[in-house]
Amino acid sequence: MLFNGKEQDYRALNEALRKTQEDCLITGCCGQRFIAAGMSRQNITIEGVPGNALGAYLNGADITVYANAQDAVGDTMNGGRIVIHGDIGDAAGYAMRGGKIFVKGNAGYRAGIHMKAYQDKAPVMVIGGTAGSFLGEYQAGGTIVVLGLAAENRKIVGFFPCTGMHGGKMFLRSACEDIKFPSQVTARPAEKTDLEEIKGYVDEYCALFGCHADEILDAPFTVVTPDSKNPYHQMYVAN
Repeated sequence: MLFNGKEQDYRALNEALRKTQEDCLITGCCGQRFIAAGMSRQNITIEGVPGNALGAYLNGADITVYANAQDAVGDTMNGGRIVIHGDIGDAAGYAMRGGKIFVKGNAGYRAGIHMKAYQDKAPVMVIGGTAGSFLGEYQAGGTIVVLGLAAENRKIVGFFPCTGMHGGKMFLRSACEDIKFPSQVTARPAEKTDLEEIKGYVDEYCALFGCHADEILDAPFTVVTPDSKNPYHQMYVAN
């Protein structure tokens, strides 16, 4: 079903999406918020730039955006997949506990903040470019992969990555010699067994965006994990 985003505000557009069970194409999207929030079915294709909280509380639908997306993509999503053929704003994947987010380009600040695993669910975020500061802040579960493709003269991640991290894993396609990590995490060169954990995600990224997984994986990676189950004690208690 076709929806013209130029003719509908976010309330009307989301109400129309919820009334249909068909796959949907939204053209002319321009900043409408909360698109597909909480949806559990349908394939939704978006031409244009969706507003904040795209796919918030997503529970199984598949969303593809052929442009950039704004802040809070996949906020608290529980399942499904979001594919962005561009860049995303800040706080992508906030508190997500399931599903996958694939971003062809760069991510803003605080991607993966409060990401967590839940029962049999384990969220995944793959960022093809670079990420801003506070990546994986308070991460409690799931997997974040940053590939740093076409990141000339730009660090793969900004300041203060993994602050408060106490679960999950992060994979950065870099030796990370210029990155300062907090004391409560361990950052080490990835081994072959580590890369086997993310090969499926990289394969999926490459199938979506037209690149070669072998070339991407044939580069140094750094894997980051928490080295304490009580990082808050380290950070805030004197003794």
